[in-house]
Amino acid sequence: MALAFVALIGSAGTAGWFVMRAQEHATWVEHTYEVERRVSTLRVLIERLEVARRGYLLTRNPQTKRTFIATVKGEAPLIAEIKRLTVDNPVERQNIADIEQLTITHLGLLSRSMMLADRDPALAIAIFNHDQSLGITRQLRETTAAMLDEENRLLEPRIEAQREAVRILFYALAFAGALAVATAIFSILVLRRYTTNLVQTREAVEKLNDELEDRVEERTRDLSRANEEIQRFAYIVSHDLRSPLVNVMGFTGELEAAAKPLAALIDKVEAEAPQLLDQDAALAAREDLPESIGFIRTSTQKMDRLINAILRLSREGKRVLTPERLDLTQLADAIVASLQHRLDEIGATITVQRGMPTVVVDRLAAEQMLSNLVENAVKYLKPGVPGRITVSATVDRGKVDIAIADNGRGIDPRDHDRIFDLFRRSGQQDQPGEGIGLAHVRALAYRLGGFVDCKSALGEGATFTLSLPVQPVIQG
Repeated sequence: MALAFVALIGSAGTAGWFVMRAQEHATWVEHTYEVERRVSTLRVLIERLEVARRGYLLTRNPQTKRTFIATVKGEAPLIAEIKRLTVDNPVERQNIADIEQLTITHLGLLSRSMMLADRDPALAIAIFNHDQSLGITRQLRETTAAMLDEENRLLEPRIEAQREAVRILFYALAFAGALAVATAIFSILVLRRYTTNLVQTREAVEKLNDELEDRVEERTRDLSRANEEIQRFAYIVSHDLRSPLVNVMGFTGELEAAAKPLAALIDKVEAEAPQLLDQDAALAAREDLPESIGFIRTSTQKMDRLINAILRLSREGKRVLTPERLDLTQLADAIVASLQHRLDEIGATITVQRGMPTVVVDRLAAEQMLSNLVENAVKYLKPGVPGRITVSATVDRGKVDIAIADNGRGIDPRDHDRIFDLFRRSGQQDQPGEGIGLAHVRALAYRLGGFVDCKSALGEGATFTLSLPVQPVIQG
């Protein structure tokens, strides 16, 4: 089929070339006719000059003189046009040169006769009967006739060449037409076979899609059940951990309260009976016991924060999402306003793109995701470097991509995936946090039918992109 189209294109190109050749031959034929027309017009002007002079010598009619003057004015431009048209023909160039010389002499003789006729008509007629004007007129007739003969000589082969080009063009067009018909028939056969295969393939794809949809629905149900089980498990575990943690925190408080009178007793013994004081016991009461209590309290506080975070995640997973139309520019402005005091302290600025699109999304979920990403950008700026954070959004194929870009510390590319895992963090841990925020963002984005992504390198800042559907797609 490809060869047929190549041949068709080739034949069309050949036909086009012959069209150009035929047009070229037609142009030369037209050129020849134009030269002949101009030469014939020149012959008429020459005869008109001679007739006008004779008429004026006989009648001295002013109209005849005006005709003579108008004819003289038109002769020179006509000769110049003929000269331009025949510049490519040496024979015609010589003929037109002879005409120019004869015309100069001829006009001189005619002009003298016309002027003399006004002063002495009899003398003008006598000179007319004996001057050379008639001979020159005869030479002009012969030269212009020679030019017409030369053009006729050129016309015959040009017409024949034009006819030959038209004949070849006809054959080429006939071949191209036959080839086009054959190609069309072949294309129809191929398209019919392709259409048949396409219909069969479409039916097979529809069958596979039906099976796939059934599998997806089944897997979605399984995933929903598993997610519910995980949420219940997280709630139960968090609730069950809370009780022993409260006991540990309570007994830690009692130990801390008991350590104070013990330390006072050590101080009293050291002051009143130092010989009874054991240095190891004093060190344990004054330093080891408070330090251990501090470690226990710090660990229990961290455990308490983790349990609270797990409970929040569990409750968030159960919360019914309520989509509403939300202006991202207004939401971002509100988040920036809430952080303005912190921004002023560290000398950072947040630029919010004007005219960001609106989305239909759960307001609380959107606020939590965007706040978390912006606060993380503020938290991990480079010390000593003015922080620059931008919030922008673009719409692409039914999704809005919200980008939060900063010039902060950056994230090692090896950690781009793990930072979204629960309790996982990256880089230097000099900022407060439990490693739950980004996991929460990813979980919410998934429930809303979107995702979150990170592009970053160490020392080059980071860009988090939150992609959400423009219209709500709530996952279970």
